[in-house]
Amino acid sequence: MARPRNFDEDRAVDAAMRAFWAAGYEATSTQDLCEATGLGRSSIYNTFKSKHDLFERALRHYMDGVAREQTALLEGEGTVREKVRALLEMVVDDETGDRLGCLVVNTGVELAPRDPSIAERLRRDYEYRLGLLAGVIQAGQRAGEIDPARDARALAHFVLTTISGMRVAARTGADREALEGIAATALGAI
Repeated sequence: MARPRNFDEDRAVDAAMRAFWAAGYEATSTQDLCEATGLGRSSIYNTFKSKHDLFERALRHYMDGVAREQTALLEGEGTVREKVRALLEMVVDDETGDRLGCLVVNTGVELAPRDPSIAERLRRDYEYRLGLLAGVIQAGQRAGEIDPARDARALAHFVLTTISGMRVAARTGADREALEGIAATALGAI
């Protein structure tokens, strides 16, 4: 008879997410995960099956949190430009704070080229954010805030690519001033 779990699985996933976020998938060992979660190896493998399974759960947990935050921002009050400005400002603040970057961008660079399941998860996340942002831009076009002749989906791709680029630039040394300049340029292009 299996023993009942005496730990909070969600808390363990959150702790593992933070470990993967700090070091990346490859550099995070099982021992690192044990230390981060407070669990033994057997508990990790009995619950999550593998390091990869735990990583997928941690990545999904991260994506869900980011999606909730961005959805609330983009579906909230304000003009399209105010919403995009706030989104870009969040990136600047994130990237000049703890400097861990974005787990989605980090994973895209590290794993997506050789891990089809992760690549597919990242693609679905991107499509969700793209659709959300394109919808906001289309609403702005209907309200007369954005030129209706512009391709809303292309503008959304541009904003998302700018965000990813800002995150990578920060990882390679861009400071707050540089990131704010990129954000202002992007906002001006919309």
